[in-house]
Amino acid sequence: MPGAAHQRRMRVSESIRLALVALLMLPLAACSPSPPPPNEAAAPAAAAAQGTKELELYRTLREQGSWELAAPIGKEIVERFPGSAAATEVAQTLEETSAKAVAATRQRRMERLWSYQSGKESGGDQVTASIYSEDRNAAERVRLVLRRHSDWGQSAYLFGSGKGFVCRGTCSIEARFDDAPARKLKAYLPETGEPALFISDDKAFIGQMEKAEVLRLEVEEKDRGKRTLTFEVGGFDAAKFPPLAKKK
Repeated sequence: MPGAAHQRRMRVSESIRLALVALLMLPLAACSPSPPPPNEAAAPAAAAAQGTKELELYRTLREQGSWELAAPIGKEIVERFPGSAAATEVAQTLEETSAKAVAATRQRRMERLWSYQSGKESGGDQVTASIYSEDRNAAERVRLVLRRHSDWGQSAYLFGSGKGFVCRGTCSIEARFDDAPARKLKAYLPETGEPALFISDDKAFIGQMEKAEVLRLEVEEKDRGKRTLTFEVGGFDAAKFPPLAKKK
């Protein structure tokens, strides 16, 4: 059997061999990248998924034409997840979506300016659509009324809160539909004496009004003098002002 001295020499040689192997492995270890921590490895995937659910909702709302709901969601995606795929996609349509949201909000507001009524009046069927002029002083507002009656037919007239309008026999009032050139409308006072002013060619007037967003009428009132009445008529809903069959 080998002696104790020989065994010690063997152990020392083995230790030296292991040390040399370890030294040789160091350059290889330095050249090989360390595996990233679990959180860092998952970061790119998480970034790619940012805003995915919000993006799906944004797409759906746009497809449905719900611009007022889609616009704030799109803005949130861009602000919360900058640089993400979702933000990049939304940025391509956000300006259009926001513009349509503003237009939809304005349209909804103008629709609420109109009032519609239907029922019986003086033994006949009647439907009306009416809107007030824009005036800071509510007491000075004038109402534009469209009326259809099964006996009297169709009428379009202004109804004020004061002493009425200045008009001798048949008179003319100046009307402007949006930015189109001003035109003259023939008008007359009712025989019954109400503070109203009827537009003679109601059919042509309503036809022009339906195409406009803003109507301006130059009138003269007995107690307030000459002034311009402005009506935001763009929210008129013709379906709520249906034609009536005349009585036989």
